[in-house]
Amino acid sequence: MDSKALDWDACSRWIRAQQRGGQRVVFTNGCFDLLHAGHIHLLYEARRLGDRLVVGVNSDDSVRRLKGPQRPITALDDRVFILSALVHVDVVVVFPAHTSSPGAVDPKREDTPWELLRQLRPDILVKGGDYTPAEVVGREFAGRVEIVPLLEGRSTSTFLQGREIA
Repeated sequence: MDSKALDWDACSRWIRAQQRGGQRVVFTNGCFDLLHAGHIHLLYEARRLGDRLVVGVNSDDSVRRLKGPQRPITALDDRVFILSALVHVDVVVVFPAHTSSPGAVDPKREDTPWELLRQLRPDILVKGGDYTPAEVVGREFAGRVEIVPLLEGRSTSTFLQGREIA
């Protein structure tokens, strides 16, 4: 299977081409550590809001910083491969970007898609119902923000509660 993974520059060019062609580009993001029904619901609803869907996925180092030393459960290459296999996903892009110059990324934004969104500028930015529009990072770079209600009890953290992680 061909990967739908693009680097930031290629993704930006792809988005511009879609927008010039009259397509509405939707962006959503997450760790997507263990893909579950809640993720699929979010991706499906995000795609319904536009014509093309770009999914930002946190790097392994970013997931560790956000979720703890035992995470991610699924390595980045596998997460990208799985997301790329989904029919509703057009492009997968990894963040944060790795820079060669220390201090090039604001530490408060290191594990967010803020810098990526600043470059991509999608038409619609989608997050799950655990956010309010005012809390959505990078909202200033999108045409609008949409919040998709969560599926009750469907989260990787909930799934892993009470289970021993090897």
